[in-house]
Amino acid sequence: MRLSVQTDYALRTLMFLAAKEGHHPIAEIARSYGISKNHLMKVAQRLAAEGFIESVRGRSGGLKLARSPDALNVGAIVRTMEETGNFVECFDPATNACVVSPACGLRHALSGAVEAFLHHLDAFTVSDLVGDVHAFQLLLDRQ
Repeated sequence: MRLSVQTDYALRTLMFLAAKEGHHPIAEIARSYGISKNHLMKVAQRLAAEGFIESVRGRSGGLKLARSPDALNVGAIVRTMEETGNFVECFDPATNACVVSPACGLRHALSGAVEAFLHHLDAFTVSDLVGDVHAFQLLLDRQ
């Protein structure tokens, strides 16, 4: 399974905000990671709409975590950002055109794998992803 760029950027943004207190402009986050500011703006809008971050406009504005990094579950974030419900065509009865679906075990095998993947991520918080905050901050500041 491969996570989308949006999910990757969402996790990176949350990790940045967990490592650095206060409000931070999207441009600062994008510069720290060497990623597209425009793409990160779309991700930030989604994170704000889902309640993971707070976005404040204006001169002293920027992004900050809406909750403690210990309260932000990685599995929940990935479920929010990714479309895991229809991992393959046969997961959706409305669009499934596969002729072997009634006798095929692929759907069962894949749904179990996706659930195991997400269940594993449920054991982690954004705080866990950052680890040593000081070391993480130093790496971010090198950019």
